[in-house]
Amino acid sequence: MLKRGATFAEVRDGFRWNIPEFYNIGVDICDRWAEREPHRTAIIDVDRGGVGHDYSFAALRAMADRLAHALARRGIGRRAGEVGDRVGVLLSQRVETAAAHIAVTKMGCISIPLFTLFGAEALAHRLRDSAARAIITDAEGLAKLIPLRPQLPSLRVILSVDGASGPAEDFATACAAEPARYEALPTRAEDPAVLIYTSGTTGNPKGALHAHRVLLGHLPGVEISHDFLPHAGDRFWTPADWAWIGGLLDVLMPSLHHGITVVAHRFAKFTAEAAFDLIRDFAIRNAFLPPTALKMMKLHAGAAHAAIAMRSVASGGETLGAELIQWGEQALHVTINEFYGQTECNMIVSSCAALEPPLPGTMGRPVPGHVVEVIDAATGERMPDETEGEIAVLAPDPVMFLGYWNNPQATAEKFVTGAAGKWLLTGDRGVRDAAGRLRFLGRGDDVISSAGYRIGPAEIEDCLLGHPAVRLAAVVGKPDPLRGAVVAAYIVLKEGYAPSETLASDIAQHVKSRLAAHEYPRMIRFLDDIPMTTTGKIMRRLLRARAMAEAAEDAKAAHHIAP
Repeated sequence: MLKRGATFAEVRDGFRWNIPEFYNIGVDICDRWAEREPHRTAIIDVDRGGVGHDYSFAALRAMADRLAHALARRGIGRRAGEVGDRVGVLLSQRVETAAAHIAVTKMGCISIPLFTLFGAEALAHRLRDSAARAIITDAEGLAKLIPLRPQLPSLRVILSVDGASGPAEDFATACAAEPARYEALPTRAEDPAVLIYTSGTTGNPKGALHAHRVLLGHLPGVEISHDFLPHAGDRFWTPADWAWIGGLLDVLMPSLHHGITVVAHRFAKFTAEAAFDLIRDFAIRNAFLPPTALKMMKLHAGAAHAAIAMRSVASGGETLGAELIQWGEQALHVTINEFYGQTECNMIVSSCAALEPPLPGTMGRPVPGHVVEVIDAATGERMPDETEGEIAVLAPDPVMFLGYWNNPQATAEKFVTGAAGKWLLTGDRGVRDAAGRLRFLGRGDDVISSAGYRIGPAEIEDCLLGHPAVRLAAVVGKPDPLRGAVVAAYIVLKEGYAPSETLASDIAQHVKSRLAAHEYPRMIRFLDDIPMTTTGKIMRRLLRARAMAEAAEDAKAAHHIAP
C-alpha cells in the first residue's frame, strides 16, 4: 500500500487510502493467493516437537471453506437486518486458528479472538457479553468451557480440534463432510468483522468492534515498521498470541495479505534460547517482538553469536530505549522499529530505520494516512510543541474501531470534538517535538507528579536497564506528603547480584547522574518478578497499589512515633 520514498514526508505526501465499498478480510488474506498461486506456502505450523508442517494457500482456503459450511449447517450466519453471529476462536497459534478467522469473516459473521490462558471469569465475561453462538477450541479450552455452559445461553456450537468430547463435536469430522469451496458473503468494508476485547485495565474488558476495513487500515503501519514490507524472501513470526491485536492484525493477517509465509508456534514457556532456535531453524526474517521478549533475548548469553539473518524487527506495547535499540543492532543485525497503537486504533505511529535513524525515547512519527496529535483532552485543541497532552487520532480513520460492543456511553466518552474535528482519545500522555516526532509519557495514571514535575516512567526504566545489576525494572509513583509523589522503582536483579541497601543506593545514583535529580528513584524494592499482562506489558496498577499500601504504612508509623 505504501510507496517508498526518500523521507518520511515524501512517503506521507505520496500516500492515499484506497478503501473499496465492498471488501472481505477472509477473501483478501486467503482466496486471492489461493487463486493466484495455490501452492504458495501460507503457514508453517510448528508443533511442540519443533517439526514444521507446511500449508499452502489452497489448503488453507479448503480448510476455511469447509469450516464455513459446517458452521452454516449448524445455524451460524448473518440474518437480514442483523449483524453476523459471534464466533469465539479459543486456540493458540496454529493453522486452524487462521482458518477459523477466515471462515467466520467470509460468512459475514464476527470472530472473537480468545486467549488460551484466560481463566473462567475472563472467558465467561467475553462470551456472555458478546452472546457468542459458536466457539472453536481444543481440549484445554473445552475443559474451561464445560463448567461455564449454564452461564452462556447463546452458545450453541462447540468444535474441538482435539476431537469430540462432551458437548463438543470433532472439528476435522465436521469439516470433512463439507464442500471445499464456499462463496463468501459480499461484505462491505464498513461491516463488522472482528470483536477484540481490551485488556480491562479499568473495569470489565470492553469489546472493540472492528470493521473489515481494519486490515487495510493496519497495512501502512505494518509496512513502514518493517522497513517497507514485503521484500522477497520475507517470513514472519511473533511470540505474541494471535488472540491479541498485535499477533492477529500486526502479523498474521497483514502477512497473508502480502502472500508472506507465517510461522505458527506458541511456546509453552517463552525462553530466549527457544526463540533464537526457532528464528534460525525456520529462516524467519521478520518478527514482531514485544519489549519483554526483547529484554529476555538480550540476556541470552549466546545472542551475539546466534546464526540468524533477520531483515526487520518491530516492537510495541512498551517504550523502547537506547539500550534495546543498540543491542538489536549488535545481536539481531537490524534496527528495531518501535510502533504505537491500541486495540481501538492500532499501528498509528511508527519509526522506520529505512527512512531515518531512530531517536531513542520517541515512538516515531504518525504513520502515513493517520492524523495523530497531542491535544488538550478537555477542548480537543492541539497542544504546542514540547507540551504534554493526550495522544489522539483524528476520525474518521480506516483502522479505527466502530465502537464498543453494546456500550454507546463508553464509545462516546472515547471521543472529543475540537476545531479540527472529532478526535479519538487514547488515554495516553505524550509530547510532540518540533520535528513532529511523538514521545510516549505513559498512561494517564502512569505519569508521576512529583514536586511540580511531570515524570514519565519509560525514560527512567530505560536508564535503570543500563545498570549492570538490573534485569527488569518498573517505575510508578509512591504517594508522598511533601512532594505529592516520589519515584518508586521495582527491580528484578540479574544472576550474581543480591539485594542490599548499598546496591539500591548505587542504582539510584546511576539514574540521578544520567537523567535529573527529580527523576531518580527515592524508593527501590527488589522483586523476584514483575507483574506483566498476557501481552507483556508491565501491570503498573498492581505496583501502584503496592506503593500506596507502603505509603499508608509509612504514614501510620510516622503517626505512632510522633511526639
